[in-house]
Amino acid sequence: MNKNIKSVFIFLLIFLVILYTVYKGQDFNGKPDEISYSEFLNMVEPVEGKKPIGHITSKEGKDITNKQQIMIDRELIEGWYIPADSKDNKPKAFKTNIAPINDDLVTKLRKSRLSFTSKSPDENKLWSVIYGILPWIFILGFVWFIMMRQLQASGNKAFTFGKSRAKMNVDPKVKTTFGDVAGCDEAKVELLEIIEFLKDPKKFQAIGARIPKGVLLVGPPGTGKTLLAKAVAGEAAVPFFSISGSDFVEMFVGVGASRVRDLFEQGKKNAPCIIFIDEIDAVGRLRGAGLGGGHDEREQTLNQMLVEMDGFEMNEGVIVMAATNRADVLDPALLRPGRFDRQVIVDLPDLRGREDILKVHAKKVPMVSDISLNSIARGTPGFTGADLANLINEGALLAARRNKKRVTQEELEEARDKVLMGPERKSMLISDKEKEMTAYHEAGHALLGTLLPYTEPVHKVTIIPRGRALGLTQSLPVEDRHSYRKQYCLDRIVMSMGGYIAEELIFGEPSNGSSNDIQQATNIARRMVCEWGMSEKLGTINYGGAENSPFIGRDYGQSSKPYSEEFAALIDQEVKRIVQTSLDKGRDLVRKNSKKLEGIAKALLSKETIDAAELMAIVHPSGEKPSENDQKKKLNASSSKKTKGSANTKPAYS
Repeated sequence: MNKNIKSVFIFLLIFLVILYTVYKGQDFNGKPDEISYSEFLNMVEPVEGKKPIGHITSKEGKDITNKQQIMIDRELIEGWYIPADSKDNKPKAFKTNIAPINDDLVTKLRKSRLSFTSKSPDENKLWSVIYGILPWIFILGFVWFIMMRQLQASGNKAFTFGKSRAKMNVDPKVKTTFGDVAGCDEAKVELLEIIEFLKDPKKFQAIGARIPKGVLLVGPPGTGKTLLAKAVAGEAAVPFFSISGSDFVEMFVGVGASRVRDLFEQGKKNAPCIIFIDEIDAVGRLRGAGLGGGHDEREQTLNQMLVEMDGFEMNEGVIVMAATNRADVLDPALLRPGRFDRQVIVDLPDLRGREDILKVHAKKVPMVSDISLNSIARGTPGFTGADLANLINEGALLAARRNKKRVTQEELEEARDKVLMGPERKSMLISDKEKEMTAYHEAGHALLGTLLPYTEPVHKVTIIPRGRALGLTQSLPVEDRHSYRKQYCLDRIVMSMGGYIAEELIFGEPSNGSSNDIQQATNIARRMVCEWGMSEKLGTINYGGAENSPFIGRDYGQSSKPYSEEFAALIDQEVKRIVQTSLDKGRDLVRKNSKKLEGIAKALLSKETIDAAELMAIVHPSGEKPSENDQKKKLNASSSKKTKGSANTKPAYS
């Protein structure tokens, strides 16, 4: 810091010298002669009996009429003259002050041949200098104040462009441990192995094992990748450097590479240590992806990172961790063994994981003793850890708004619906006719969801508007599904068309409220045909998914349809056939159970919301609905004859 202040002072001194030189350069040739006002008047118009001291001329020494030869500035006159006793006739500068007296007095004084002069009130040179320099002092002081403020606010960043911005974890009070992380047990095991190596490296070295140089955390947003890194920092008794991928990139060329070098230099000095780079895809994208062909600062930064991780110089004891949700766009050189040796998948939590995450966040919120987090976990498939934390927080806010001391099941249920679909819109004005249409629409979904053997059990049906939806039929899965059989997908299509079928049956024509249902049914059918091989006509050929997102630079110019127009027409025909067959099946079921449909709709119109028990009482008053075990037996029996699907495949509606 002292060195930087010294540099600033030298800069200011040079600036003042230049300013003084320029200011003095504006002066006339040398120091001007100070003559009296009477002598000046005598050169302009000599009086009888008094010889002039010289004659006024131009700067070049020539008498030129109609040209400016003297300069009058308020009470000061400046110009050039040639003295009477001059031998070389070289012009000299002069200056005089105008006498602030009337013309009669000047005339009398001149006739008396008395020499007189005038003194300017500003002739005090000290004050003249102060008045001239004072504005510059204020300007320079203001500039200095701004510079110092920026230096203090940015930690002297103005002089440290190439320095790493990594933050070192040294505060023992702020400590996140693996006890604060739930729902990703496999990822915790992988990272615990690295922490154990850092604490006792001889145990691994004795058997010839080499710890991975880099660990890449990959998973969707909100699954806890950064939280895992914080837990590693809390568990490991070694220095932990954290930095974001965007902190490497600046507007200045070469700054990113310089910061990478400085980061690894800090790591070597503090080895063994962990370096964590969050959102590494900001600098680790595939090289050569720029379509313009120009230089990319990110590529230079990435090249330096590749060299530091596995180049000629060894970085013993420096383990690099990184997190991203776009591993597909990373450069292959970054993912090879020797750099990021290990990829830890941090996926969406399953049912047990969601329940564990809810328990972790529920510890911070007072709740009633009989609360059921399992039902909340069952009703939140596809939720990430961040979503579940937000759900608990929304429940606490609702309880506080209702002046409750503890959060109850009611607040958590409402918070889940709010997170899924938005807050209730009870103030929304809906006509009785539209309300009736919504009731029959949701009754169609609920009826088919209850009658079909392979759908998830219906948990709640409501016609209270939420978000953009006028109603809701909510199903809760008994257990998490990772593979989806053909009959399950077909029943999901039938159920999604239940609202369309009910409106068509009761009112003679459907409404636009079925647009999302139609889109959902179409997406499932298209994925059955194009991705999952569930069409006998088109066979087990992948025709390209609907969710492909090409990476510009790598996939640019490739055809979005890897099949001919002939197969495109066949795909459309098969999708239409599947949807139409499911629609006919749903129509037949609704017609046969029209009285049950009407009973559900009337219950919704009177109560607005009905739960699973009330729905079952209407659909199966005598208890003839098959049990869940019977449904599982049917599902297993129907699928045992088919080839098992991919365990990682999920339909578009999940």
